[in-house]
Amino acid sequence: MGTFTIVNPGDQPVWVNTDNCKACDKCVSVCPSGVLGMRYESTSVLGAMISVDHPEACIGCNECELACPDFAIYVADRQEYKAAGFSFAKLTDDAKVRQEQVIANNYMSLSEQGVK
Repeated sequence: MGTFTIVNPGDQPVWVNTDNCKACDKCVSVCPSGVLGMRYESTSVLGAMISVDHPEACIGCNECELACPDFAIYVADRQEYKAAGFSFAKLTDDAKVRQEQVIANNYMSLSEQGVK
């Protein structure tokens, strides 16, 4: 088995390969910071697609990456991210509240409230 490197696109702490994502929303359900959400997407089989709504709130916990059954979401390597001059956020009360709101909104992005 060969090795491969997942390249971080710029300064993003978390990013998604939407070609691999099947919109199961498992990553959204485990993110403690409300970074992720689902958006309605008519071209997706399930009618939705993952969205990185608040990358600035990513704490680098890797829960989303570990929960993804399709290897569609990636979190920057902590050491590489720091060496590039960036840092992950700290978990704030606002981020916790946002995550509760996302869960209450059926894992949809908060901008998708009331949209069908």
